[in-house]
Amino acid sequence: MFGSVKAFSGFSVDDIEAARKFYGETLGLRVSEQNGLLTLHIAGDRDTLIYPKPDHAPATFTVLNFPVPDIEAAVDELAGKGVRFERYEQLPTDDRGIFRGGGPLIAWFTDPAGNVLSVLQDPS
Repeated sequence: MFGSVKAFSGFSVDDIEAARKFYGETLGLRVSEQNGLLTLHIAGDRDTLIYPKPDHAPATFTVLNFPVPDIEAAVDELAGKGVRFERYEQLPTDDRGIFRGGGPLIAWFTDPAGNVLSVLQDPS
């Protein structure tokens, strides 16, 4: 039934303008706005909808993962733009905020609305 439709995902924020600035300027994604909603145009033709929600509660799970060829360089670049990396007690990270305890190398951060995002080492 849905095998030939272009599906997309979405999540909420509490401030569309702050989200537009963060995703467009800080992360460097192409962002469009229509009818008060944002669309992130992510490589690989993977659009993601961001919508305002007055009673927004940040996702407690990772809503977007960005595979990168060099996680140290990505973390350093983001940190240079003011991005703060999350630390989770059960997942110890190094000084940069990178988890190296199994699976792909990964570092978590949040958008201005508190939604969790990550950069992870692309295994290819």
